[in-house]
Amino acid sequence: MAHDPRDLDDAFLAFWRERHIATLTTARPDGSPHVVPVGVTYQPETGTARVITSRTSRKARNVAAAGPQGLRVAVCQVDRARWSTLEGVAVVRDEAEQVADAERRYTERYREPRANPDRVVIEIAVDRVLGRP
Repeated sequence: MAHDPRDLDDAFLAFWRERHIATLTTARPDGSPHVVPVGVTYQPETGTARVITSRTSRKARNVAAAGPQGLRVAVCQVDRARWSTLEGVAVVRDEAEQVADAERRYTERYREPRANPDRVVIEIAVDRVLGRP
């Protein structure tokens, strides 16, 4: 079921604030899907989803390889019959303030992340929302 990303109801937004592990799907250089578990945060006011990771991770390298125009990706979380997928174009951000903001958001939803001097943020401009929260 598709939803308007600019008009999500309270139940939907609550589902994206609850502590759930998600999957992030990116495309490898050969075009095959790379799917990994991640923690993700969603900021509905700006339509931005964020995943913190190491710059050397396969997911970050897949996104970075797409260049400045970004890579189309999907993050999905499931809890029994409730599920939701956020789709959009992702880029890798490494600016200190962007990383710190993503770490703060991650801490609010999950826990304080371990120290990682190679941390970057996969930032997703969400343009399609699916699900049944």
